[in-house]
Amino acid sequence: MTPNVTAFFDPATFTVSYVVREPDGSNCAIIDSVLDYDPAAGRTDTSSADAIIAFVKAENLTVTWILESHVHADHLSAAPYLQQQVGGKIGIGDQITVVQDTFGKVFNEGTAFQRDGSQFDALFKDGDSVNIGQMRVDVMHTPGHTPACLTYVIGDAAFVGDTLFMPDFGTARCDFPGGSAENLFNSIQKILALPDETRVFVGHDYKAPGRDEFAWETTIGEQKALNIHIGAGKPLEEFVSMRQERDATLGMPRLILPSIQTNMRAGQFPEPENNGVRYLKVPVNTL
Repeated sequence: MTPNVTAFFDPATFTVSYVVREPDGSNCAIIDSVLDYDPAAGRTDTSSADAIIAFVKAENLTVTWILESHVHADHLSAAPYLQQQVGGKIGIGDQITVVQDTFGKVFNEGTAFQRDGSQFDALFKDGDSVNIGQMRVDVMHTPGHTPACLTYVIGDAAFVGDTLFMPDFGTARCDFPGGSAENLFNSIQKILALPDETRVFVGHDYKAPGRDEFAWETTIGEQKALNIHIGAGKPLEEFVSMRQERDATLGMPRLILPSIQTNMRAGQFPEPENNGVRYLKVPVNTL
């Protein structure tokens, strides 16, 4: 089965969101949505999500699922807003509980913050499958970038989140709490075991040196042959060494603190304090 895939690129965070539609029906899923956020002003905006909503309504689509590939560290999820506007269940990997426990401690969350994943409608484990109308979604647990990363395989398409980037840009960082370059290598091998003709849709693109256009679709065959970090059969030890050395040079994502605090709550902000205002924390000298 070949699903219809429509991409929505957010230039502020270099994130690609997707609407994935069954080829002969009106059911769809939204993958890795973006809630626009101005960190200087502490204000949100729904322009990116509204573009997806306008498309869904114009095409008379029924949203079955709002899927998260992982707890994003570089943008806020618009999942609750989308659910309010167009419906659908919010799903993520069951290892979200590991992320919630880790970052619950980082942000000194109290006992009111549930660390059982109950903020989401569904928690997926490796090997699970769900349906988008007549179209099956197969879930692969692909940790490394984070402990909870998933790849969604839908027909001839794989949505890999931040595990793989375009072949000329390589792979995702693994230096966040709970990340592992060795786990990422093993996860990528699982993905690369899919048929060569499988379409691969990545979660971000940053335009590799020498490329003037943003891109987000490739294939398993291209990744195996051309990926600058993992292609041509690069061994585990070489990959881990490269990844760790490269990660040591990277700064923290601009939106990591607000992103994780909201995304580990399925896109919801912390509960308002007694003055009715919601606050985000900034742990000093912690990450």
